[in-house]
Amino acid sequence: MPKILVQSAKAPVTGFTDKSKPSPLAQAIRAGDMLYVSGQGPLDPETKEVVSEDIAEQTRQTLTNLKNILESGGATMAQVVNMRVCLRDTADFSAFNEAFREFMDGEKVTRTCIGGTPHRKGVKVEIDCIAYLG
Repeated sequence: MPKILVQSAKAPVTGFTDKSKPSPLAQAIRAGDMLYVSGQGPLDPETKEVVSEDIAEQTRQTLTNLKNILESGGATMAQVVNMRVCLRDTADFSAFNEAFREFMDGEKVTRTCIGGTPHRKGVKVEIDCIAYLG
């Protein structure tokens, strides 16, 4: 079964260090009944710039980018089964978690949240996810 690349104009294409070159990454790949969404950050889809320094705003933008890619792949947040989160500063966890809870609006997922250093300056959060489409 071939993999199907999924693309959304409502989310930035990431994975670049030189904005003049195409990214080597897919926003998402569908394989059978699974949709794997690449890590997203708090980037504006048009400018590809970080939307804010505030962790709550960054979290909402990151989740919005994920949601838009999921929709392009025929999925919703209700079909997400797993998320992985990387926070630049683990002291942001409480504010991140509250913004995450509000955005998810009662949806349940499995999640791992670690501290690390997202690759881009100013990015405080990065999230990827896996959705079941069956």
